[in-house]
Amino acid sequence: MQVTQQRRRISPTSPEQVGRSRTRFRSVLVGTVVLTIAGGGIAYATTDAFGNRTVGTQYADGLQVSDNQVIKPIGTRLMTEYGKFMGSTVSPDGRFLAASSADKSVVLQVFDLAANKLVYRVGKAAGADQFLADGSVGQERPTYSPDGKFLWLSQRDALTRFPVNADGTLGTATRFPLPQVNGASALPGQSAYSPDGSTLYAALNGQNTVVALDPATGVVKSTWKVGNAPRQLVFKGGRLYVSNEGGRAAKPNETALNSYGTNVPTDPYLDTTTTGTVSVIDTAAPTAPVKSIEVGLHPTAMYSSGNALFVANTNSDTVSVIDTGKDAVVQTIATQPWPASKVGYEPTGIALSKDGHLLVTLGRANAVAVYRYANRPQEPVSFVGLLPTDYYPSNVATVGDRVVVTNRRGIDARGPAITTDKGYGVPVVSGHDTHSTTASLTSFTLPSDRQIEKYTSTVFAQNRWGKNDVKHGERDSVAAVPVPKRLGDPSTIKHVFMIVKENRTYDQVYGDDARGNGDPSLVQFGQKVTPNQHALEKQFGLYDNTYDIGTNSAEGHNWLMQGDNPEYTESSAGEYVRSYDTEDDVLGHQRSGFLWTSAISAGKTALNYGEFTQFLTKPAGATWQKYYCATKAGEAGGDPSQLTDPSLKSDTQSPIPSLNQITVHDYPKFDVNIPDTYRYQLWKQDFQKRGPANFNMLWLSSDHTGGAPDARAQVADGDLAVGRVVDQISHSKYWKDSAIFVVEDDSQDGADHVDGHRAPVQVISPWAQHGKVVNRYYSQINMVRTIQQILGAQPLNQKLAAATPMYDAFQSKPDLTPFTAVPNQIPLTEQVTPAPTCGQDTPAGGTGAAQPNGATTASVPPSQKAVAAQWETWRKKQAFNSSNPSPDTASPELMNRFTWYQAHDWSRPYPGDSKIYAPSQVPGAYIPSADGQ
Repeated sequence: MQVTQQRRRISPTSPEQVGRSRTRFRSVLVGTVVLTIAGGGIAYATTDAFGNRTVGTQYADGLQVSDNQVIKPIGTRLMTEYGKFMGSTVSPDGRFLAASSADKSVVLQVFDLAANKLVYRVGKAAGADQFLADGSVGQERPTYSPDGKFLWLSQRDALTRFPVNADGTLGTATRFPLPQVNGASALPGQSAYSPDGSTLYAALNGQNTVVALDPATGVVKSTWKVGNAPRQLVFKGGRLYVSNEGGRAAKPNETALNSYGTNVPTDPYLDTTTTGTVSVIDTAAPTAPVKSIEVGLHPTAMYSSGNALFVANTNSDTVSVIDTGKDAVVQTIATQPWPASKVGYEPTGIALSKDGHLLVTLGRANAVAVYRYANRPQEPVSFVGLLPTDYYPSNVATVGDRVVVTNRRGIDARGPAITTDKGYGVPVVSGHDTHSTTASLTSFTLPSDRQIEKYTSTVFAQNRWGKNDVKHGERDSVAAVPVPKRLGDPSTIKHVFMIVKENRTYDQVYGDDARGNGDPSLVQFGQKVTPNQHALEKQFGLYDNTYDIGTNSAEGHNWLMQGDNPEYTESSAGEYVRSYDTEDDVLGHQRSGFLWTSAISAGKTALNYGEFTQFLTKPAGATWQKYYCATKAGEAGGDPSQLTDPSLKSDTQSPIPSLNQITVHDYPKFDVNIPDTYRYQLWKQDFQKRGPANFNMLWLSSDHTGGAPDARAQVADGDLAVGRVVDQISHSKYWKDSAIFVVEDDSQDGADHVDGHRAPVQVISPWAQHGKVVNRYYSQINMVRTIQQILGAQPLNQKLAAATPMYDAFQSKPDLTPFTAVPNQIPLTEQVTPAPTCGQDTPAGGTGAAQPNGATTASVPPSQKAVAAQWETWRKKQAFNSSNPSPDTASPELMNRFTWYQAHDWSRPYPGDSKIYAPSQVPGAYIPSADGQ
C-alpha cells in the first residue's frame, strides 16, 4: 500500500519516505514484502486454485463463497439469518450494537456484545419482537442518543425513534415523517446529535440537504443545502462535517449524468463520477455559507480523532485525512493492497484503536486494513497489514480492546431454505436461494503488528491475489488460441456474444441431467420446458459448478457489466428508491467504466441489444398478443417490416452515452410482455444486415416471468429464442470465429441443492469444449474476465484481475458442427387471456395441457371475486407491467402469492397462510423489496 501527502503520491520505498522515519519505513516495507511474497511464483491469475470446490462448503482454509473468495475471519463470529446488514452503531456505553438490515423483513437488530447474542428484532417478519409497518432502511447506520436512552432508524421518508431499555431491547417506535420535496423522498442517511444533545441533525440523501430537528417532536428547525447524496455526519465542536457521495453540483455546460434527479459531474468517456466533497456547516451560524472540501470519489464513512477527520473515498479506494484546523486535505491513504489492480477494494468503515492503529474495512476484499497513526493529521500513516473478515465488512468499531466488524453479507446466502412456486404446471420446490441472506459480527483483540503482517498473506490467499496475474502480450508472432494466456495476444475468436437471461438456478433447469451434480426434485423448467438449453449443453458442455453473485437483478447486471456491484448499490438495498439499479444512476458506476468501454478501449467494436438500458417507449395497445402474432407471421415468411410497424415499434434508450451510442434502439429492453422470440427476429434482421461487432450483448428477459403467459410458457419462449440465436450464428460465416456465453443475471427465483447462487451457464463455440461436464469452480467474474481476455481488454477491477479465464471451457481445435434449434414443447400462449388473434401456439409433441386458446377455463369463486379484483389492480400497478418496465420490483411475498392464487384458481391459501390474502394483508409485503421477483 502507498500513502500520499498533500495530494502527492509517495512510494513506500522512496528516499523521501525513508528520511522521515526509519521505523515507519520498516513497517511499510515489511507490509509490502509480505504482499509480494503472498503471490510469489504465480505467473497467471490464481482463482484456478479453487479447483472443483462448491460454494457453501467449509474447507481447511475457510468457507467458499460465490464471488471467488474464501472466508475464515479472525476472532469469533456471530451470524444472523435475518438479512444483510446495511449499517451498525455501538451504544454509548459499549454494551450493545444496533444494525439496520434488509431482505428478510427485519429492519433492525440489536446485539448484546458482552453476551455475544441477538437480543431484539424489529420488522414484519414472523417472530419479530416488534412489528414495524415501514420496511425501508436507509443507507446509513442507526443512531443512539448520547445518553443511550433512544435509538434512531433512518427510513425512506421518516426518522423512527425507539426508547432503549436497560437490557438493550427497544420500546414502542415513534415515527417522525419527513416530507418529500419536488417528488424526491428524504432518504435520510446518518443522523447525529449536537455535542450538547439538544438537536438531532440528519443528512437527507434524497434531497441533498442536512436538517436540524427537535429530537422530542421531530420538527425541522433549520435546513442547509450541501453536496449531492449526503451520507454521514461528524461533529467537531460547532462544525458539522458531511460526506457527499455525489460530490459537488454540476456546473453549466459541464458533462453530467443523472442521479435521482440531480446532474452529477461525470467523465465524458467512462460515464463515471468525477468529484467527491465534504461539506462543513457552522451550526452556530445557520445562515453562514456552507464550506466545501474536495476529497476522493464517493466519500461515505467518516471518523474524527483530534484534529484529524478521516474520510473513506469508497470509489477512489483511498482515505482522505482532513486537518480540521485548516479544513484541508493533508494526506491521502491508498487502500489498494494488491499491486496488480488499483480499483475495487471499496473502503467502507473507519475506526481508531486505543493504541493508535487506524482500521479501515475493505468491503470487496473481506478485510480490515491496519495502519499505524501517529496522532497528527499530517504525519504519514504506515501500513501494517490486513486482517481477514467475513463477507463484505461494512463497519468497524472499537469497544475497549475489542474490535467489532459488521459484515454485510455474513457467510453468503446460507440462511433458511426458501419456497419457489412458479404456478401452472410447475412443481413447488424449496431449497437454497439467493435471498437466504445472512450477516455477521466478527470480533477480536487487535493482534500485534507482526501477527497482522502474517494475516496479510491469508487475505491474499482468500482473494487469490497472485503476482503478475494480468500478463500482457509481448510478441507479435505468437500463435492465436481461443483464450490467450497474455492480454493482447491474438485469439482465434473475433466475435463474442453475451446473452443475458433472468433468475434461474442450475437445479431449476439442469437438475434432470444425470451427468451433472443435479437434484431432480428441484427441477421446475427441465428438458420439456427448455429443450434448446438441454440440447446446447449436451453438444457444447455442461457447467455444473458455476455461480452468479448478485442477490437480484440490480446486483446481477452490475456484476456482468462492471465485474462488481459497487458499494452504492450494495448500501441502497434497504430502499431502492434513488434507483433500483444503476442504469440511470451514475453513482452506481465504478470509476474504471464498463465491460463495453473496456472493449472499445482495446480497439474493438461493440453492439448492444437491450442490456443495461433504462428507457423503453412502446405504442399504447402494443400487447404481448400483438407482438406474438407479428413474430409468428415473420416466422411464416411474412413481411419482416411488420415487426417494426408503428403499432409495435419500440424505442430503447440508455442515459449512459457510451452505451446509447452502441445500442440498437428498435430492440426492446426488459419487458415481460414482449416475447423473446420477437426480440430474436429483430436481432436476426440486424445481424443479417450488418453482421456482428466484436462484442455483442443481448438481453432476453422472458424467463424472468410475470407477463401475459404463465411462467413455464415464458421460460419456453426464452429457451426457443436462445436456440434460434445460436442456430443463426452457427449457420453463418461468422461461426468459425465466434463464442457465445449464455448467462443468468442472477439466480434468485429458484432453489438449488448446492447453493442459491449456482446457475446455468453455457459456453457455445466451435472452440468450446464439446459434450463434456465441466466441474471447475467458476463464477460470472471468471466469465467476464474470459470475455475481456479474448478481446484484449484490461480487467476493470481487482476482482476481474484476480480471476482465471475459463480456459477449461475451450479446446485447441475447432468443431464447426452448427446447432439446429429445437422446437418448443410447451405452448407459448399457455394461459394467455384473451387469446391472440392469430390463434393458439400448438407445438408438435407439446404437452397438450393448455386449455383452448391457451387460457384457463376455471372461474374465480364468488367468495373470492373481491380479493381477486384487488390483486388485478395490484398487478396493473407493478413496474413489470408498466410502460417502462423494470425487473424484480414486485415484493417476493406478494408475487409468490399472486402466482399461487392464479395457479390454484383462487381456491387455496398460500402454503402456511390461514386464508387467501388481499395484497394489503400479506405479511412481509414491503415494496421496495426489489430483492426478489
